Amino acid sequence: MEQEKVIPSEPVSMEEALNDTYIAGEPRRGELRKGTILSVSDNGLVVDIASKRDGFVPQEDLKELEDPHFEEGDEVYVYVSRLHDNDGNVELSIAQAIRQEDWLRAEQMKEEKSIYETKVIDANRGGLTVEFGHLRGFIPMSQLIGFQRIRQASERQRRLHAMVGQTIMLKVIEVNRRRRRLILSQQEAAKEWRAARRKKLLEDLEPGQVRRGRISQITNFGLFVNLGGLDGLVHVSELSWGRIEKPEEVFHPGQRVKVKVLSVDKAHQRIALSIKALTPDPWEEAPEKYKEGTLVEGKVSQIVDFGIFVELEPGVEGLLHNSELGDPEQREELEPGQSILVKVIRVEPDRRRIGLSARQVRRDEWEQWVVAKAQAEAEAEQAAAAEEAEAAAEEEDQPVADEAVAEAEAVSEEAPTAEPEQPEAEPEAEAEPAAEVETPQEESAEA
Repeated sequence: MEQEKVIPSEPVSMEEALNDTYIAGEPRRGELRKGTILSVSDNGLVVDIASKRDGFVPQEDLKELEDPHFEEGDEVYVYVSRLHDNDGNVELSIAQAIRQEDWLRAEQMKEEKSIYETKVIDANRGGLTVEFGHLRGFIPMSQLIGFQRIRQASERQRRLHAMVGQTIMLKVIEVNRRRRRLILSQQEAAKEWRAARRKKLLEDLEPGQVRRGRISQITNFGLFVNLGGLDGLVHVSELSWGRIEKPEEVFHPGQRVKVKVLSVDKAHQRIALSIKALTPDPWEEAPEKYKEGTLVEGKVSQIVDFGIFVELEPGVEGLLHNSELGDPEQREELEPGQSILVKVIRVEPDRRRIGLSARQVRRDEWEQWVVAKAQAEAEAEQAAAAEEAEAAAEEEDQPVADEAVAEAEAVSEEAPTAEPEQPEAEPEAEAEPAAEVETPQEESAEA
């Protein structure tokens, strides 16, 4: 018989069992006793059980044991089966004593809510049979995980028989020695296991730890990440150094992510996590990259009443105040995601603010940027067209046609190179002082 494993408590020893069940004096039917073997014969064992009469263990009882080897002087635990056998001796059972110990162990496990791990040995229409020491335990189908959702009886039976031979975790939920009834539950064991795992996880979690988890839920305010028993929240502000408006467009349920523990509230089981904390803060290098007077290309990230926020790189945004627009109509032409050329006019690293200006970008600088951008887009289109032509040729198992290459090259020749129109910038001498960079929340509050 395969060795079963009990988690986390140890089985009740026979010595402990006797402390509760042994009654001194003459034997009584159903008692557990400790005795000493006086003799060994082909018929069985004669055992001294500290009473007026010796006890006798018949050979039929010994045949039920896995290792029925005994010698004179051995101490054994016995169960009183009958007070008078045919020879007037007290009939004893070692097999029953072992099973009795298993009943006591089952009662203790039920009391302590321990988890028991064993193998499924059989299946019937109502559930599964498992080994419990020398006993047999039963798991009703209603106590198995996942069977409530199965509607077809044939599928339930298929699933039951497929579980034979598997090792599963169980919890004792009913013990009735008189009726020889031992009921176990896989569902209750799973609840206990999850509760124990959550408790241990809370004990082990500390701020600053790096953990791996799986995204269990995505909301408009962030992600819930399962760390293996408990969910922690990655607030939307902790997803990235850049701006993420819709987390569902970047992440998906079930995705594995690495997170850093920010805080642990053990009393309320709340865990704050961060993804962006595991990547370098772009503001550590921003002052060197975006010095005053530097021309930089950015993307419009947000349009507010007092100006336009421009993302220079993920995590670094600057404010293009209304007073620094090249033309009042330019505000109406811009939209989120659109590229724009701006000049850095103020950097405040301690406040994580950058002031930008479109008005101070000279016309020749702007024209050069437009031409370079058009050429880059044309080269990208050329490369894409060439790759598409190659892929089509490979599918047909023939070389790329000259016409396809010529068509790709024509894309570059037709790229716009004309100087685009832009209103002339006002003389720099008449420029108004640049406004301080404010966050959207602060400006909105002032408004």
